[in-house]
Amino acid sequence: MTAQSSQKNPLLEFHDLPPFDAILASDVSPAITALLARCRSVVQQVESDPDQASWDNIVIPLDDVTEQLGRVWDLVSHLHSVCDTPALRAAYNENQPQITEFYTSLGQNLQLYKKYKALQQSDEFTHFSPARKKIIDNAIRDFKLSGAELSDEKKRRYAEIQEQLARLATTYSEHILDAINHYCLQIADKQQLTGLPDDVILAAQTRAQQMDKTGYVFGLQFPSFYPILQYAENRDLRATVYRANTTKASELGENPAWDNSAVMDQILALRAEEARLLDYASYAQVSLVPKMADSPEQVSQFLLDLARRARPHAEQDLHELRTFAAESLGIASLEAHDIAYASEKLREQRYSFSDQEVKNYFPEPAVLAGLFRVVKTLYGIDIRRDDASTWHPDVKFYRIEQQGQLVGQFYLDLYARQNKEDGAWMHGTRRRRRTGQGIQTPVAYLICNFTEPAAGKPAYFTHDDIITLFHEFGHGMHHLLTEVDELGVSGIGGVEWDAVELPSQFMENFCWEWEILQQMSAHSETGKPLPRSLYDKMTAARNFQSGLQTLRQVELALFDLSLHNGELEQKQLSVQALLNQVRSQVSVMQTPEFNRFQHGFSHIFSGAYAAGYYSYKWAEVLSADAYAAFEEAGNNAGTGIKFQREILAVGGSRPAMESFIAFRGRPPEIDALLRHSGMAS
Repeated sequence: MTAQSSQKNPLLEFHDLPPFDAILASDVSPAITALLARCRSVVQQVESDPDQASWDNIVIPLDDVTEQLGRVWDLVSHLHSVCDTPALRAAYNENQPQITEFYTSLGQNLQLYKKYKALQQSDEFTHFSPARKKIIDNAIRDFKLSGAELSDEKKRRYAEIQEQLARLATTYSEHILDAINHYCLQIADKQQLTGLPDDVILAAQTRAQQMDKTGYVFGLQFPSFYPILQYAENRDLRATVYRANTTKASELGENPAWDNSAVMDQILALRAEEARLLDYASYAQVSLVPKMADSPEQVSQFLLDLARRARPHAEQDLHELRTFAAESLGIASLEAHDIAYASEKLREQRYSFSDQEVKNYFPEPAVLAGLFRVVKTLYGIDIRRDDASTWHPDVKFYRIEQQGQLVGQFYLDLYARQNKEDGAWMHGTRRRRRTGQGIQTPVAYLICNFTEPAAGKPAYFTHDDIITLFHEFGHGMHHLLTEVDELGVSGIGGVEWDAVELPSQFMENFCWEWEILQQMSAHSETGKPLPRSLYDKMTAARNFQSGLQTLRQVELALFDLSLHNGELEQKQLSVQALLNQVRSQVSVMQTPEFNRFQHGFSHIFSGAYAAGYYSYKWAEVLSADAYAAFEEAGNNAGTGIKFQREILAVGGSRPAMESFIAFRGRPPEIDALLRHSGMAS
């Protein structure tokens, strides 16, 4: 690549926001090639520098160059997730091995490792800020976990494992996306859709028209298929959709080429081998080194204790559901595809409202305005629309200001669509840091998969959608409101993974406050705000089936922990057999034999939660206890500022437990979680 062509490549423009309207798949390989060459050159310079190890001649040059590479690869990965195309997928897969190889070699670089250790032992280190000390300590820990101390032969094998794991994780995700994109359920007779809300039927009809089909078309995107499970009176239709969703990307799915069975086995075997190379008994032990939890045994004990507390509530939940289904719905034998439908009907009967009734009160503009009011009250920030090119016309862009000063910016991509991965997430594409030019402000992507608006109308959100939005926005606040100037620990950088859900789950609590919900509501027909009578019904139903929901999360977390703690090898079990064993241990519901949930468990097979899915419940203890401080104080503004100062602002510059104690005045207690979940003694 020539210097002239480098300047013209939009991926290599770092002075501003990404020019999404100018980026082509053909830009990826030249940009990555140029950046990798630049990175390797800087690494060599740092290695050969004869001067005494210092922050300025080690950390700064490596941060400068690897941040640029990271930002470009994050951008490519992001586009691969939200607007996948054959050309972009090819470019991503072509360059991923090179990216993996570089970061693996960086982590195994013995010369750099020695320089970091020398810096840790230098007089300069004693004068470092806590943030800088934490960065150096984290780096030395990560060198060890990357195999820097291994023999050359073991380093080569470790590098091969990392390349294979990266490739397999991508394959796993692409299989799921392809299975979701390909699935098409066409319904000709509207009578089969009895019970479905009008907006869901209209969306299915619009989708059929867009595909030049007649009738109604449903896919496996969550807003498309889940309303069938929740509302459709046609039991056969529910069974069809349930089976399609729970067998996607498996040997029972539509296309054998998208079967993730072998991919999972290979991923797990490679992770176990990586652990052995590093002299750990299991991958779970490796995973926990940078987390709050001390050992797999501690995590297991935590989960089993939670299961013990939740089980009586779950058994009561299931008994009530089965009785109701038999007596009121004529369903003598409750099947998995009936659960969501019967639960919705039971909730409607018990609390006299439906999710759809609530949804009619929450148009997108009012919800966003309400969310922005909440964070203004909590943290004293203003959020305004801003201008930037985006990857899709539906994406909105915002800026955050505090006392007139720019704090950060974020993209908001709310709706489900073809070629976009399912789920919701926040990704910090640019982190705060101090440079020679001043403060580099952070930028985030906030991604959801809600139902898109009907023609001429705003999108309307369910209460669960609002909770999801607040959750991801909590992650966004963690990234965007940091006050740390050092790249390695600003925002969520360096935060223990089992604490990273604290700010996100904390934000969910405000979705249950009366004044907040009322102010963000406007009925689709009357424009009136949410009535107190409906709110009271919602709060009465808040802990509806919380026992079942808690056991489900424990089941997934224990399954993840067991997969990565050597039980497959010790007990000579398949992934499916191990999942069945965990279910028999903690679940109170029977799962169909054909269910292949694990084939779509992206969190642990292609995400960052391997041996860490327990983090959701672990951090929920922290978040519930943190919110209890607001309940006790009765002052959102003053307590919010303290939360921002002690949790969000400090990022990963100190251990998460220290940050929690600085905010709460004591270690976390489980009482608030049990109380909020309706499971207190």
